[in-house]
Amino acid sequence: MSEAKPAKSSRSKEQTKRTAEWLFDRELGDLPADLRWREWMMRVEAVIFASAEPVTRETLARVVGKDCSIDLLIDDLHEELRSRPYELVSVAGGWQHRSRTAYADAIRASQTPTRGGAAALSEFEAMVLMAIAYSQPITRSELSKIFGREVSRDVIASLRSAGFIASGPRSPTPGAPYTYVTSKHFLSAFGMETLRDLPDIEALEDAGLLDARIPLGKCFAEESPEEDE
Repeated sequence: MSEAKPAKSSRSKEQTKRTAEWLFDRELGDLPADLRWREWMMRVEAVIFASAEPVTRETLARVVGKDCSIDLLIDDLHEELRSRPYELVSVAGGWQHRSRTAYADAIRASQTPTRGGAAALSEFEAMVLMAIAYSQPITRSELSKIFGREVSRDVIASLRSAGFIASGPRSPTPGAPYTYVTSKHFLSAFGMETLRDLPDIEALEDAGLLDARIPLGKCFAEESPEEDE
């Protein structure tokens, strides 16, 4: 008897969810066109503001009319926020509120906790993350060969804990070890829309930010498994 209750509760929650969706007025057909557009803008901004992760086009489409242009709404929001210390940015396949870089010093000086952003990494962890980003999918053994020293499981666990990497496909090498790929959080934390936004390797070398002896990018492709994570 007790085992049947969770299933009933689950059905009840699903029914409540469907009822709420049915009652929610996306079209706002009783409003004049200008007020309807304004309300859609406010809904979209509210959803993006409330979300801890970038909000996708599909998510925003749930709160506006079926013929509403998400792109035009975003354009109007960009214009409206032009004089504000924050903006809407396109990252990791969606949109997110971000403070403008001009106010970074003020935010740091305030010492207030901030949401999102990149977790603090050691220098070696940051280099391993860079190697994964440019050479994914890549195994831990292959990472160790790149650096000429062991990349420990603790380093991989640290990057996983920060949400920057995930498991990729099994390698075709003996033992079929797991490979590692970057996550959508990686794109979001570093302000990138896709992996195509990664800095050019040669430019990093010319700027002295990358040791030319480290063969990053030998396995890099424009499309990566992380896009589907």
